[in-house]
Amino acid sequence: MIPRYSRPDMTAIWSPETKFRIWFEIEAHACDAQADLGVIPRENAEAVWRAKDVQFDVARIDEIEAVTKHDVIAFLTHLAEHVGSDHARFVHQGMTSSDVLDTTLNVQLVRAADILLADLDRVLAALKKRAYEHKNTLRIGRSHGIHAEPTTMGLTFARFHAEMARGRARLERARDEVATGAISGAVGTFANIDPAVEEHVCARMGLRPEPISTQVIPRDRHAMFFATLGVIASSMENIAIEIRHMQRTEVLEAEEYFSPGQKGSSAMP
Repeated sequence: MIPRYSRPDMTAIWSPETKFRIWFEIEAHACDAQADLGVIPRENAEAVWRAKDVQFDVARIDEIEAVTKHDVIAFLTHLAEHVGSDHARFVHQGMTSSDVLDTTLNVQLVRAADILLADLDRVLAALKKRAYEHKNTLRIGRSHGIHAEPTTMGLTFARFHAEMARGRARLERARDEVATGAISGAVGTFANIDPAVEEHVCARMGLRPEPISTQVIPRDRHAMFFATLGVIASSMENIAIEIRHMQRTEVLEAEEYFSPGQKGSSAMP
């Protein structure tokens, strides 16, 4: 999305810098759990955490990936440049790339959902305010676009509020459904990693362990999440189209405030 319509807090979630930071946290937490189990030396896990303040060089990771043709290996190679190859030798042990990639995606989706849920709360508050403000403001009702019985502007806003409240409830459920992580190793069998590692990492990252993974987190979770966003977007479009209709010259039941000096067209007065 172009910068004009992008918000820094949402854009930051999907930046390469944030992605690599989450990758690091997953790997570091996994090292902690492996050390607790006695699988890797404690000093190696501690050495990884000493890189927690490192600003990972996206250009350097891209440079390595151009050779390795593998994004996770490129990141781990760059991490070893900061941690030291001896200390980094146990990073990612027993894990597969999807353990990092899928778990990171779900962390990002949860964080994005939290922003959207807060936004929906603001929308709902505004719609509720307008519904009460205009509960006695008459407007003509329409059936198939034709004048019908009178109604109120307040009822219109109450309808918007009810629809958006349903959307918020759906998004909350979708957030909960996508809040899973997987650290189950190649093909998801835990053959080379203890399930306790998955439990530890997920707890630290604000997720639940995926009950059944086949190396990847089931995609129906993501389908549900994005379908919910689509339904909410359609509700927003419904509101926008209704308000635009009310502002038509021949209807003029609503007008948009223009600030001093604001312009509406480059061609017409």
